[in-house]
Amino acid sequence: MPVIQDARVIVSCPGRNFVTLKLTTADGVRGLGDATLNGRELAVASYLTEHVLPCLIGRDAHRIEDIWQFLYRGAYWRRGPVTMSAIAAVDTALWDIKAKIAGLPLYQLLGGGCRSGCLVYGHANGETIEATIAHALEHRAAGYRAIRLQSGVPGLASTYGVAHGARSYEPADAALPRENAWSTPKYLRSVAPLFAAAREALGWDVHLLHDVHHRLTPIEAARLCQDLEPYRPFWIEDAVPADNQASFRLIRQHTTTPLAVGEVFNSIWDCKQLSKSSSSTTSARPWCTPAASVTCGGWQRSPICTTCAPDVTARPICRRYAWPRHCTSGCPFPTSASRSTCRTLRPRIGRSRIITASRTATCIRVRRRAWVSRSTKPSLRHSPTSAPTCR
Repeated sequence: MPVIQDARVIVSCPGRNFVTLKLTTADGVRGLGDATLNGRELAVASYLTEHVLPCLIGRDAHRIEDIWQFLYRGAYWRRGPVTMSAIAAVDTALWDIKAKIAGLPLYQLLGGGCRSGCLVYGHANGETIEATIAHALEHRAAGYRAIRLQSGVPGLASTYGVAHGARSYEPADAALPRENAWSTPKYLRSVAPLFAAAREALGWDVHLLHDVHHRLTPIEAARLCQDLEPYRPFWIEDAVPADNQASFRLIRQHTTTPLAVGEVFNSIWDCKQLSKSSSSTTSARPWCTPAASVTCGGWQRSPICTTCAPDVTARPICRRYAWPRHCTSGCPFPTSASRSTCRTLRPRIGRSRIITASRTATCIRVRRRAWVSRSTKPSLRHSPTSAPTCR
């Protein structure tokens, strides 16, 4: 049993604060986890040092799920970017230890590789459109097939998302946050010309992206997305504040431009409303650190099937015989059939099994691809204590 013997928070400053957690077991195996949170790094370092690390000493490093649940559920004040970034650092460090003990890269423990590569984008920015396009051409020459475009707004002294001087863009580049004056009309007039110039210079084989940084109202965002439709952007990110996610449904009613959101999310529950309307966004893209990293607070272990049961946490009915399970309506998430909508399940097992779905649904009999469901009137919520069993 690899017991956690030492835990240390390291803050380094190559131009800004980076927070790293190092856990060491009694056998000398070390695991590293990132706890950096842009602009609030020292808050996470303090949370780790004062509240989390004393709880880790003496625990079994292999009990990753148990430690995650302890740190998340054991605190009265849950969630938030500071708390979840701290949990993410612990989670990543524990997975690092497990992978080193197993002698395998972590992705092999999570099921192995499924792609030979992935699409990434470079951040091209400049104080003028011309400077941004020149920077974008450099990215294309370096091999980027997707480029995010951010340009200064004419008439404004500075713009968030644009580098100052010759330095690379860094959102946390000063001890105190920089303050920028803002004008929505000037901004809206500047983005379409930026994309027009980019298409002329880069052609149509490069994906173009843009980040609004939550600065528009839904109608303003819809107007911007309509203006950009002729240039086929890959996505427009954070067009409106993510607090009111119904705004994305309103934007979608006016434009076909793909949308992205999730940079400020720190829990699966932040995606709940968006996932009910899959047509409203193209991509939910939370950061690994504040989203609680590898275990992700159940992002992979207990995802929400909002098509079948939007108000319950989905769980596999039987990990041995009925995993994975998919809803016939096309939902990609496994589901626990804790509501009457369990009748939409399409089991993927060949042998005949009797599976108890919940306390209120008696059983589902599976025989190859035929099934029979006998249930009493189900409750609206599935109690997390009534874990599904397999007979």
